[in-house]
Amino acid sequence: MIRRRTVMRSLAAGAATLAVPALRAQEDKSVVTILVGAASSMDVTARLVAEQLREVLGRPVVVVSKLGAGGRVALNELKRAPPDGRTLMFSTSSLFAIYPHIYTKLDYDPVSDFTPIAGVSWFDLGIATGSMTGATDLRQLTAWQAKQGSGAIYGAAPGAGSSSHFVGIALAQATGVPLQPAHYKDSGVGLLDLAAGRLPMLITGTSPLVEMHKAGRIRLVAVSGEKRSPLVPDVPTLREAGLNITIQNSAALYGPAKLPRELVDRIHAGVMPMLARGDALEKMAMQGMVPFPMDGRQLAAWLAQERKRYEALAKASGYVPETL
Repeated sequence: MIRRRTVMRSLAAGAATLAVPALRAQEDKSVVTILVGAASSMDVTARLVAEQLREVLGRPVVVVSKLGAGGRVALNELKRAPPDGRTLMFSTSSLFAIYPHIYTKLDYDPVSDFTPIAGVSWFDLGIATGSMTGATDLRQLTAWQAKQGSGAIYGAAPGAGSSSHFVGIALAQATGVPLQPAHYKDSGVGLLDLAAGRLPMLITGTSPLVEMHKAGRIRLVAVSGEKRSPLVPDVPTLREAGLNITIQNSAALYGPAKLPRELVDRIHAGVMPMLARGDALEKMAMQGMVPFPMDGRQLAAWLAQERKRYEALAKASGYVPETL
């Protein structure tokens, strides 16, 4: 759980580091590009980061969407970038913590090819059901699925190997129900199938589920994070629902390999004040994002723990890695 004192320590450290002119702003006015490999809430938060850095650095900072291959298109552009701070990437942790365990061969090394700079936010996944099951809570949904035997299906968006998929794997292990995934490239199609009664359960980011949940067209029965989502405070976490599962995805800023430590610290210091701005926090909350303040070293250590956790989940489930 991220406590207030952790945020304040990060802000204090950032203020001290900013005593040195960040990125040599007085001499260098070249554009800083922040790549984004996913749309929606990631793009919104990335633009908040860009706005913050633009103000602190006194130089242009732009967000460029490079969608494709689950974020790997943007990541490979970052990999090729020189370590001068002009090209960064705002990304989920999936590319660094999950992908190494779901593909037989990646065209990048999740550790040596990149530099973690700053943790910004985390978001959870929502578990939702619709008219097909008639369930109003997770217990009822699990009981309905158990009756389906090996035919119990759930939708996972954005698809195979995503954190949504791994929430389904964890649910199958915890409940003993042999759940079978139906992969969706985006949550929109899965949500339509859920609302129409063609899909019994959908696991995806909580944010896209909220509107239909509040309208009564679907029902969110649990969220996967440590705490309840600010978007749907009436919905329990999986732990509160009786399952020992916590899975959440981070959104963080990364640079190419060999980014100088002084530069990493300066960029981190430039971002952290955003997490104390009420307007930024409000916009993040609307996307289901909760502050996740970490410096580069803390982020690297957290990613190492996540890689071990997902490796264990993948092995225990018998998941067969895919070939790129």
